[in-house]
Amino acid sequence: MSKLVEIKNLHVEATTDAGRRIEIIKGVNIDIAKGEIVALIGESGSGKTTIALTLMGYTRPGCRIAGGALLVDGKDMAGLSERERAKVRGTEVAYVPQSAAAAFNPSQTIMDQVIEVTRIHGLMTPDKARERAIELFKALSLPSPETIGERYPHQVSGGQLQRLAAAMALIGGPKLVIFDEPTTALDVTTQIDVLKAFKSVMKAGGIAGVYVSHDLAVVAQIADRIVVLKGGEVQEEGTTEAILSTPSHPYTQELLSAFEPKETQFAGKRTDKARPLLEIENVIAGYGPIQADGLPFMKAVNSVSLSVEKGRNLGIIGESGCGKSTLARCIAGILPASAGNIIFDGKELDHDARRRSREALREMQIVFQYADTALNPAKPIEDILGRPLSFYHGLKGKARDARVDELLDMVRLPKALRYRHPSELSGGQKQRINFARALAANPKLIICDEITSALDTVVAAAIIELLKELQRELDLSYIFISHDLSVVEAICDEIMVMYRGEKVEHLTREDVKSPTHPYSKLLFSSVPKLDPTWLDTLVLEPELVRQYGGA
Repeated sequence: MSKLVEIKNLHVEATTDAGRRIEIIKGVNIDIAKGEIVALIGESGSGKTTIALTLMGYTRPGCRIAGGALLVDGKDMAGLSERERAKVRGTEVAYVPQSAAAAFNPSQTIMDQVIEVTRIHGLMTPDKARERAIELFKALSLPSPETIGERYPHQVSGGQLQRLAAAMALIGGPKLVIFDEPTTALDVTTQIDVLKAFKSVMKAGGIAGVYVSHDLAVVAQIADRIVVLKGGEVQEEGTTEAILSTPSHPYTQELLSAFEPKETQFAGKRTDKARPLLEIENVIAGYGPIQADGLPFMKAVNSVSLSVEKGRNLGIIGESGCGKSTLARCIAGILPASAGNIIFDGKELDHDARRRSREALREMQIVFQYADTALNPAKPIEDILGRPLSFYHGLKGKARDARVDELLDMVRLPKALRYRHPSELSGGQKQRINFARALAANPKLIICDEITSALDTVVAAAIIELLKELQRELDLSYIFISHDLSVVEAICDEIMVMYRGEKVEHLTREDVKSPTHPYSKLLFSSVPKLDPTWLDTLVLEPELVRQYGGA
């Protein structure tokens, strides 16, 4: 096959705050054929996203392309003027971001944003553009494809928004699509449909792809070849089958070992006589107008009850839009529940966080899924971590500075990052700062909403081990929300399965491997395996898919 992309001896430099230049991409060479999908994998900060973005002629602030060629269909993206690059972006090269929440304008409808590239480049009439958008919505398994474009970004779930970002990239008919961790926000049942859609759309159109991911199981299903990166250098590359079956580099072997099945470990010990740290009873929450009975028109959480014992962890799983993140916000008081009771450490909490005491706020912290929107882009890391230290503990000056350094150590980040802004960090680094900010309060309970979704497998495994260590040292409890069942199983004592706002099953440590509810069975069987043939050979029970799949 003829080459569509040629990256030749690419060098990228970053400028430090002191004005010193450091090389972050060190002579990388990668070729991509037409219609070929190449995955870039590696730890957070390895340079995979930086390399992918250079194919659009773009570098992050403070970085520059210092040498090499970036040929896309014969055009050197590094040598084009900004005006010439603007003509190429969206039509020849398109981008699907890691965080769709940060990519969409909240004040415009989804349809207007999806078809915008067709208007800018004059690719088709508005009516044709809308027809094409609806076709893509259907191909990407989005609900109500004919009308979902009329909504605003905040009116769809995170997983749905991520798929809409893919539609926005594909509508211009590009020759190359850069996927930057596009399935991190998707539940496993939805992920299957999305991966199949990506493969069929890309292959049918002869579109080449660069797939940036930390999830080797996902990469195994979609990539023709894999390039392993570390420290801005290529460690190993080869066909997907060769890399997964016979990796030669020690770092690749380390990545693969993180996916090897491990015996489920549970952190806490049940103490039947102990009062639960958290109890919620028949909580109802939702959106839309309040009805005569005082309840919302649309119930995102419907009469859910749960309890978390001190020193133990509860996992909450379910498809995108099932209500798990809404439930987390109700517990934290960010979204006041319409009904039900929330009892923490023996005291009933107000549904609205604004009416809770400072001590109650300190004892229960939440770490959000999207670090891009959770961290203030105008503040350096030392201020982001220092604010809760001052607010909850009154720390100032040297005492505060010392504690900031300790928090960075806790989440395994170098102290030098304290002077950087969020935009200067990788996705995984930002998420660890997100977690460190919660730790700054010295809480009893931390609600973790997809906190490992932005992390590569090695770092995610390290974070899970860190959470366990901190739990033992600080007597913490966690509510762990995730679509990654392996992560939930690794840290949680019990798992609650949600579907369409309701709790459908509660799995204890004894029965977590043998769910009984049909939806739980579908969810567990949909977890990708480290096998390139898994997606193509997967057969799910048709009745379960008809009843519970594709939501």
